Amino acid sequence: MARTVGPEDLLAKVREYLPPQGVALVERALEFATRCHEGQFRRSGDPAITHPLHAAYSVAELQLDAETVAAALLHDVQEDCAVTNHELEKRFGRTVARLVEGVTKLGQIPWQALEEKAPDERLQAENLRKMFLAMAQDLRVVLIKLADRLHNMLTLHALPPEDQARISRETLEIYAPLASRLGIWQFKWQLEDLAFRYLEPDKYRAIAAMLAAKRETRQRYIAQVQEVLKGELEKNGIRAEVQGRAKHIYSIYQKMQRYTVEGRSPHEIYDLLAVRVLVDTVPDCYKALGVVHGLWTPIPGTFDDYIAKPKESMYQSLHTTVMGPGGRPLEVQIRTHAMHRVAEYGVAAHWRYKEGSGADARYQERLAWLRQLLEWHRELAGAAELVEAVKTDLFQDQVYVFTPKGEVKELARGATPIDFAYLIHTDLGHSCVGARVNGRLVPLNYQLQNGDVVEIITSKTSRGPSRDWLNPHLGYVRTSHARQKIRQWFKRQERAENIARGREMLERELKRLGLHLPDVEEEVLRAAQVPTLEELCLRIGYGEMSTQQVALRLSHLIEPAPGPTAAPPAQRPTYTGGVRVLGTGDLLTRLARCCQPVPGDAIIGYITRGEGVTVHRQDCGNVLALERERLVEVEWADGGNVYPVAVRIDAWDRVGLLRDLSTLVADERVNMTGVHTDEHQDGTITIYVTLETRGVAQLMRLLNKLETVRGVISVERQLPGTAGV
Repeated sequence: MARTVGPEDLLAKVREYLPPQGVALVERALEFATRCHEGQFRRSGDPAITHPLHAAYSVAELQLDAETVAAALLHDVQEDCAVTNHELEKRFGRTVARLVEGVTKLGQIPWQALEEKAPDERLQAENLRKMFLAMAQDLRVVLIKLADRLHNMLTLHALPPEDQARISRETLEIYAPLASRLGIWQFKWQLEDLAFRYLEPDKYRAIAAMLAAKRETRQRYIAQVQEVLKGELEKNGIRAEVQGRAKHIYSIYQKMQRYTVEGRSPHEIYDLLAVRVLVDTVPDCYKALGVVHGLWTPIPGTFDDYIAKPKESMYQSLHTTVMGPGGRPLEVQIRTHAMHRVAEYGVAAHWRYKEGSGADARYQERLAWLRQLLEWHRELAGAAELVEAVKTDLFQDQVYVFTPKGEVKELARGATPIDFAYLIHTDLGHSCVGARVNGRLVPLNYQLQNGDVVEIITSKTSRGPSRDWLNPHLGYVRTSHARQKIRQWFKRQERAENIARGREMLERELKRLGLHLPDVEEEVLRAAQVPTLEELCLRIGYGEMSTQQVALRLSHLIEPAPGPTAAPPAQRPTYTGGVRVLGTGDLLTRLARCCQPVPGDAIIGYITRGEGVTVHRQDCGNVLALERERLVEVEWADGGNVYPVAVRIDAWDRVGLLRDLSTLVADERVNMTGVHTDEHQDGTITIYVTLETRGVAQLMRLLNKLETVRGVISVERQLPGTAGV
């Protein structure tokens, strides 16, 4: 629940830091907003004025100037009360009116979660452009919008569940990362935790309960650490403040995900304690680090120096993890008081009221990433690319690498040598044929690490980039900047060549999934929202659209066609949570062996006497022989089941082939069973395997990767009724 904020609370807060004329402006704005919203109520039943009051209070907590606080109070009067911008300018001045107009325009953006298919991608791109242009013109517009969103999240309980989920996704994908990039920690963690509470309520409650159960023990331990560390710092002549550091639920969840991938127990996270040390000067930061490492043994690989190399959000601090008292891991952050203010307020610190303060010259440098995005936008051809740039380049962690000459370059975490090459120069990317990192040859999909020295190997005879670089499952390109340059290169190639190549790629992708293009052409075009097959093949050929995107959309958009289904029941494992029989209670279900459906396939059920419901793919060849009256509608249910899929791999036989294939499958955390091989006289081999996957998306990624193994000719899903496993 949101805290109650009244008019006097807001005025008391602004009196703490604003001069009398600033307080007077806020008072006039408060009086006018209260009068305008009189008689209006929110869905929660609260008076409408409570919302701008809360937003203004959040802005005042950042100690922003009087115009920003006044604009936060007035940000709804144009839309909800029909007050004109001209009237606002006359009453409160040009700056306040411009800020209110900016927030109103942002409020009219019909956001779509980035993972969803927007009904009109051009509209979505235009919305993003409005957001970032507003930031470039006056960042205070977005600071007010973040405060507005924070209170909306605090009162989200009043909305229907579908609205709660939509707004929470939007908050987690747009607003929380934006607050993070702007360095406003106070907004970031609250937006993340609130969104997570609605998107994953069970996980949220489980983590909250675990934290609550250990709170007293944790507080006693932190108090002990504070006392020991404070005393040791004083002995060394370092004046410092030692604070316990709160842990937030969504950040714990993210760390749990990382621990799971690393094979570590998520329960270790709850014992990871944290303190923060605030000192007066930068030299004191490094002295304090020496004291911490003298007291407790540092854990290798956990030290980060963000003072020497600040984050793009302007964040600066020393991070280290040590084995604290009792052998328990202890996170320690060390920073100056000035760095702490920036860490809490981020770019908002530029707008904090300071009497007689001049412009901050470093402020413009700190927003270089914003100018870079706007520059990229001028180069981007379509809406999807802009959304992609925001998601992949702006709202992700960075790595810092070096050129052979020692220049530092910043890239999104997970970037590859190809991304690095295109960052340096487009022609360098086009002619890239290999890379050395720290003096040794690495594959082009190697993920760069902090401190790597990267050297690009080029060839004058290079024919340009490979289309494989655009395949998201192969991991060659991470940044939207590099991806767009590659697409532009292919777009300049011959139209006929692109169409032919695109058709070949589409047919191969569909064949892998057991589909034939002539049979599903209409559904493919509808799913891809493209008028003709030629246009679709052209887009695939020059990289604007990937075959994986088409196949994924197809798996969800093909409507189930009525028709008989099922084959004689096969002896195979029963799956209890993966399929839901519509219109009935719980029924025993099993997956038909003849067609082996996986989540994403269109399916139908057949009631088998004494055996429950057998689930088939709709295009299974056996369904025509079955009784129509025993067919039932079924759908995939959410769950963690795995589904066996028969796969055929044709390859040139060689020593170690099966080992390489099984290693790749294991790396994807997929189980491989039922291996069978057929050797041929021409030196080739056919391998039939069953892969236990979690659905079409994972299957597509795995088939793509298997095809990259040396000697592999083709990989495809086994069609119903074909020989093999």
